[in-house]
Amino acid sequence: MSTTKKIIPCLDVDNRKVVKGKKFLDVQEVADPLTLAKKYVADGADELVFYDISASTKNRGMFLDLIEEIAKEVPIPFIVGGGIRTLEDVDKVFELGGNKVSINSAALTNPELIKEVADKYGSERVMLSMDVRQEGENKWSVYAKGGMEETGIDAIEWAKKMEALGAGELVVNSVDEDGVKDGYNLALNRAMAEAVNIPIIASGGAGKPEHFKEVLTEGKADAALAASVFHFNEINIRDLKNYLAEENIAVRND
Repeated sequence: MSTTKKIIPCLDVDNRKVVKGKKFLDVQEVADPLTLAKKYVADGADELVFYDISASTKNRGMFLDLIEEIAKEVPIPFIVGGGIRTLEDVDKVFELGGNKVSINSAALTNPELIKEVADKYGSERVMLSMDVRQEGENKWSVYAKGGMEETGIDAIEWAKKMEALGAGELVVNSVDEDGVKDGYNLALNRAMAEAVNIPIIASGGAGKPEHFKEVLTEGKADAALAASVFHFNEINIRDLKNYLAEENIAVRND
């Protein structure tokens, strides 16, 4: 496993625009996805996530033309999530230039999809994403439908099961922290990192550079994903990486 920590901006896309909400509510439009994608690449992002936030809840197909347009412009690993239900959907994303897929809702209805993608393309191209809420001390549950619907599935057990089926990375999104900017859930990410042997990508709660440092050290995460702090220029990725390097955290800085 690489010791270099990654910084990953996430473009939450709805109605072809990048949007941002808080705990998945009060969603507002922020910017054009292609413009932001180019900016983040220039600023030194390690990977880029395109997440179609309403494809699953509104039950429609993905914005394939938009995915293709961004994939052409993005030289770093490009991860696509939201609305991926079948192996055919994955084939399409990869044909258009996506490098990895992030699967969330579809894994809950059909866990075998993770295995199908891993068998065909390799574990390194399939990420399992989960939205979780805290249910008690050191206890977290997986939520479906954009963090709205409790599944009753224990998040740690789900992570282990998905790793066994072939997921190569885990995106752990804490709904309680989403958009709040008070810091990542360190206990959650640490518990995940200790339970599985695949990289953990922390999501939900970034507000200042120190939060990234905390989750990449105390939280044992391998990567930190964020959206609004980058979209609103509250944190610049290049500055963030310089800060992390000064704090003796290994980051790719070129």
